[in-house]
Parts: sequence; C-alpha cells; structure tokens
Amino acid sequence: MEESRLFQWSVIRSVLAILQWWGFNVTVIIMNKWIFQKMDFKFPLTVSCIHFICSAIGAYVVIKVLRLKPLIVVDPEDRWRRIFPMSFVFCINIVLGNVSLRYIPVSFMQTIKSFTPATTVILQWLVWSKHFDLRIWASLIPIVGGILLTSITELSFNVFGFCAALFGCLATSTKTILAESLLHGYKFDSINTVYYMAPFATMILAVPALLLEGPGIVGWLQTDPPLLSSFFIIFGSGVLAFCLNFSIFYVIHSTTAVTFNVAGNLKVAVAVTCSWLIFRNPISMMNAVGCAITLIGCTFYGYVRHMLSQQTPGTPRTPRTPRKSMEFVPLVNDKLEDKV
Repeated sequence: MEESRLFQWSVIRSVLAILQWWGFNVTVIIMNKWIFQKMDFKFPLTVSCIHFICSAIGAYVVIKVLRLKPLIVVDPEDRWRRIFPMSFVFCINIVLGNVSLRYIPVSFMQTIKSFTPATTVILQWLVWSKHFDLRIWASLIPIVGGILLTSITELSFNVFGFCAALFGCLATSTKTILAESLLHGYKFDSINTVYYMAPFATMILAVPALLLEGPGIVGWLQTDPPLLSSFFIIFGSGVLAFCLNFSIFYVIHSTTAVTFNVAGNLKVAVAVTCSWLIFRNPISMMNAVGCAITLIGCTFYGYVRHMLSQQTPGTPRTPRTPRKSMEFVPLVNDKLEDKV
C-alpha cells in the first residue's frame, strides 16, 4: 500500500513538473513575441541582455541567499578557459532565438528548433568523427523531411528569421558538444550553469546592445509607450526565463529520459497552439503536417537514443566520442568531491 502511494505521488510530481515547465516555456516565448510584435520593441539584443541579467540575479539568489542548490566551485582559470567559450555560444543561441521570433511566427520558429537533434548528430559526426547507429540516422529522416515540408509551405516565411532559427540550432548543438569536452569533470546542473554563464553572457552582450540598439531604444521611448506596463512585461519575461531554467532542472530529475523527450515535443505542440490562438498567424494544412512529422521524428530519435543507452555492456553500442586534446587538459583542481 505504501509503495502504491509513493508511486502515485511520483507520477503526480512528474506531471506537475512537466506542466510547470510547459507553462514557463510557452509564457516566455509568447511574451517575447508580444514584446517584438505588439509592443513594437524590436531590440532582440537588449531583450536577451535583460534575460541574462535576470537569470544571473536569480541564480545568485537561489544558490547564495536561499541555498536551494549547493554551489559547484569552479576555479577562476577554468571559468575563463572552459565556461567563457560556452557562455559566448550560449549568448549567440539566445540572441538568434529572439531574432528569429522578431521575423517569423512562433509555430515556425519552434518547428525549426526541433531540428537541433539533427544538427547535434551531424556536428559530432563531422567534428568529432563520431559514429552513430543506423537507427539514429534513420530517425533524422522524418525530422529533416518535416522541416523541409514546413519551410516550403510556411505562409509567413522570412529568410532572415529562418536563418536565425537554423543557426540557433547549430549554436545549441555546439553548446552541447562544448559542454561534453570543456566541462569534463564538473557535474553541472542548470542552476549552476546559469550562475556561471549568465554574467559572462551579460558582459559579452551589453556593449553590442548599447551601441547597436541604444539609439533605437531612445527613439522608441520618445513614442510615449506605456512605460510601466512595458517595463513589467520586458523584465517579467527575464524573470520567467530564469524560472524556465529552474523548471528544466526539476523536470530532468523528476522524469525518465523518454518522458522528458516526449514532453519536450508535446511542449512544442502546446507552444504552437497557444501562439496561433493569440497571434492568429496563418497555418496551412501541409504546414501543420510538416510540424507533426518533425515532432514524431524527434520522439523516435529520443526513443532510439534511450534504447541504445540501455544496452548491456556486452552488446555493440555507439562508440564514445573520441577525446580531443582539450578534453585531456586537466582541471586546475580536479577533485569532484570538492565541487559537489
């Protein structure tokens, strides 16, 4: 009886965690699109910078003030050698996502973001010469095919927005690959990742945002927008962006890998539906079919990766990524027990 009650509580906790994750993710996307389209605040660098500032403050409060997560200590030398390059790519990823939201509908942008598994596999194959099971390559076929069908039939297609979203996928994949090599030896969670990366990203983005978008923001302020509500929405999206990172950490620890993958794909469907209800961007039938094919391919990809990871040691499996020279570089103080 006790085991049944614990199982029910585990299921309820997982469902609540997924719903929380969906809520934060969809809300952040919708708010950013609202900022660019409805408020006419067309400054993606500034919005990204505000997000990083809010995330840095939020991570500091969680770790240093509330002490909800222990701080993973990273030596100053490792911060510049290992975390700064990841922060730069992380910064590019967020900026490209916001740029794409300015020019293309949320539904199209979210579908293109589903291309990330394919770009990750291709980059690891090209850069690391990593070999993958044929089932992995087969799972990429519906992902690529669905993206192509969606792009061809997209009624609000914009080349600049499409390229920004596509290069955002490449930036996401690059960040994942860098994390494997640069952070070898550190067991980072999402909050500690934000704690170290957000200040670097703010530093990287602050000057370009000021130089490139400062005059435009001054002009926008002269149009007499409702400053109080605009301030609340823009900074509110930054606070929710940090909450999204926290919810991702909670979902990963509350669910299995397959559940997380399926929930992620369903989240895209929820975001597409909510954005259509709010912004009413036109979606053709073939466009919706292309989006569905992409999500099915992503689900199949996640299932195949999970099945391969569950293989017994005696069976053939995907070879480990060969270690490059950077991965062999020792940490300044490579003692995990001092950092967890």
